[in-house]
Amino acid sequence: MTSPVLQTVALACERDLRLLFENLDLRLASGEMVQISGPNGSGKTSLLRLLSGLMQPTDGQVLLNGQPLNEQRTELARNLLWIGHAAGIKDLLTPEENLSWLCALHQPASHEAIGQALAAVGLRGFEDVPCHTLSAGQQRRVALARLYLDCPPLWILDEPFTALDKQGVAQLEEHLAAHCERGGMVVLTTHHTLSRMPAGYRDIDLGKWAV
Repeated sequence: MTSPVLQTVALACERDLRLLFENLDLRLASGEMVQISGPNGSGKTSLLRLLSGLMQPTDGQVLLNGQPLNEQRTELARNLLWIGHAAGIKDLLTPEENLSWLCALHQPASHEAIGQALAAVGLRGFEDVPCHTLSAGQQRRVALARLYLDCPPLWILDEPFTALDKQGVAQLEEHLAAHCERGGMVVLTTHHTLSRMPAGYRDIDLGKWAV
């Protein structure tokens, strides 16, 4: 069996004095995609935040390459790209400025590369307009353009298909599957039923770990 890059051991999460799940064991290796499903309130977003190091578990551990996640902040930053349920962009900045700022935190991108990424998500011609003038779907595309730049191998995405039209959904499905087929990794939540999945796809229903 391939060694996992990301792993949880007996993970438990409590929010607002309520235990959402416990004893969760998850393994993610190169080339794999894991979809986190479950009813509303089952802890899907909380689990993604735990995997991204944005929250601390109530019990158990998150491991990155076999070592505790909280001891590897620099390594995590090199390996992880997180896109939350909100677009996470600044309204007063343009799409190009937003991507330049976001990339500068980890891997700076050239003006040309940013232009190509925006074109890839259908935003050619919108590079220099303030993001507050864009539709919700276009703002989501600005965030997702990060996936078309030189970025880390592990993508953790919370509801990435939100506000996308049919063409955008199909394109993102294909891009995520292709990333896994090149050896990348994806963990995501979505209410959308995927029609394009890589060979290493599996679903984890958090309802099975509910307390």
